[in-house]
Amino acid sequence: MSVSGYLEAFRREGRIVIVGASLAGLRAAETLRAEGFHGTLTMIGDEPHAPYDRPPLSKQVLLGRVPPDHTALPRRRAVDAQWRLGTAATGLDPAAKRVTLADGDTVPYDRLLIATGVRSRPWPHELESDLDGVFVLRTRDHAARLHHRLSAGPRRVLVIGAGFTGSEIASACRERGLPVTVAERGPAPLVGALGGVIGEVAAELQRAHGVDLRCGVQVTGLEGDSAGRVRRAHFSDGTAVEADVVVVCLGATRNTEWLAGSGLGAGPRGIACDAGCRAFDVRGIVTDDVFVAGDVARSPHPLFGYQFLSLEHWGNAVAQAETAAHNMVSASADRRPHLWMPSFWSAQFGVNIKSVGVPPMADQLFVTQGSLTEHRFTAVYGHQGRVIAATTFDQGKWLEFYERQIERAAPFPPEFPTVDRRPEGLHPVAAGFP
Repeated sequence: MSVSGYLEAFRREGRIVIVGASLAGLRAAETLRAEGFHGTLTMIGDEPHAPYDRPPLSKQVLLGRVPPDHTALPRRRAVDAQWRLGTAATGLDPAAKRVTLADGDTVPYDRLLIATGVRSRPWPHELESDLDGVFVLRTRDHAARLHHRLSAGPRRVLVIGAGFTGSEIASACRERGLPVTVAERGPAPLVGALGGVIGEVAAELQRAHGVDLRCGVQVTGLEGDSAGRVRRAHFSDGTAVEADVVVVCLGATRNTEWLAGSGLGAGPRGIACDAGCRAFDVRGIVTDDVFVAGDVARSPHPLFGYQFLSLEHWGNAVAQAETAAHNMVSASADRRPHLWMPSFWSAQFGVNIKSVGVPPMADQLFVTQGSLTEHRFTAVYGHQGRVIAATTFDQGKWLEFYERQIERAAPFPPEFPTVDRRPEGLHPVAAGFP
């Protein structure tokens, strides 16, 4: 059979399985149908819910503006899928082309898309993490339980970790008028994502809004009462804080454990794939029937030295899912690469934070518009003499311009004069990443 004949038959009668009933999984399913795939489509998800949107969980849901069950993702078209929700995938046999489920069932496929995403990293001490009042925030159910507890008016909330999720939770607590302490082992909030210079601005914002921010310390233990409810946290500097709600925000773990023994190039940093979203096996050979998309994928990006990047960004999940789905039902000559520009946004403490590019790759930073002291600015990041990222605080209108600068590998520092000449914008400074 010719290649075109095989593809025609596959689009008509093939079997595609998507593991991960997520944003990436849903958008991939919609794209498959839009591109003429009429075969069997199976969606596997470990949660009992249909695909829903995660960004509102730490914002609108915690503030009570949106009920947790009103976060379902809009459907762009019917996907006519067989849904296997509430049952996690536990194994993969690429040779037999079968996915094993937690209930013992197996699902055969001709082509497979893995979009299993990430999960919250739990508090490492199991007995302490089981205390009543200790939470993580990743899923809809997590958000529902945490919203219920915040609505009860706790005496104090402790947030462990001042990344984006932790900072957004702290912001929601202050907006609700709740006392909140944030413990961050780094020198400032957001320092891992945006660097020390911007981290200091984030610290000023938190303290200005009444957050008890403690940087350079670690939580060494959580203490409960006789009823098993969390009551106190102990810090590495010898201090302690009374708290009856603790939210653990220590980053994410990629959901790859179920692939152990499968022969795929999967590990704690994700699943390695090429620019066409095809997974690599452990020998570094690309597969042609297993594809990857979303937070769990690690793919090379030509704008950033072909480094393998894992991007936990909403827009990246959508774009990569659409690319993977297109390539799954296309001939080699018609496949396209996933070259989406990394970007993200966050709303916290009354400020809209947006970014393009990959700030953590930078070694220098230059404020080109606005002022750090006024908490309204545009900061450009440089690495090896070229622009690689930009971050804005309430100046998102500039991002499209800097996205073009990144794409054309514009020199750093920028050649043009800055709009607002403030003292911090006269010379590049060290970006301050750990």
